Amino acid sequence: MSKKTLVVELQRKSGDFHFEALGANKMAVQIDAGSSIGGTNIGASPMELLLMGIGGCSAIDVVMILKKSKQQIDDIRISVSGERDAEAVPAPFEKIHLEFILKGHIKQSKAEEAIRLSMEKYCSAAVMLAKTAQISWSCVVENDLEIK
Repeated sequence: MSKKTLVVELQRKSGDFHFEALGANKMAVQIDAGSSIGGTNIGASPMELLLMGIGGCSAIDVVMILKKSKQQIDDIRISVSGERDAEAVPAPFEKIHLEFILKGHIKQSKAEEAIRLSMEKYCSAAVMLAKTAQISWSCVVENDLEIK
């Protein structure tokens, strides 16, 4: 079995908690803490990035699966919410919910199957986070033409 190593780099930019992270493609992402602990809210928090990660990972899967199914995707939005114990240290997510909103000529059943495959089989972030959090999802297809 071959292994793949992913490397990202972080550099502190300002204040105590503002960092700029660079991925392998050198695209910058701003990371910061909330003002309640001395951050300046210049970037996403690390826990927000985890939710963005599962949303982005699944979005890519869903688009790929729907394209292979010959569905026309005009737009996709995903709202990801995470619930965790505010008093716990550490405070991992206990529940994560993804709400998918798709627009286009997409059959509802095809959208649901694509999301299910992503959540259960293809999305590495979902598989990893499912070890500590209960993951659920819902799907709305706008302009569903009930394609045969």
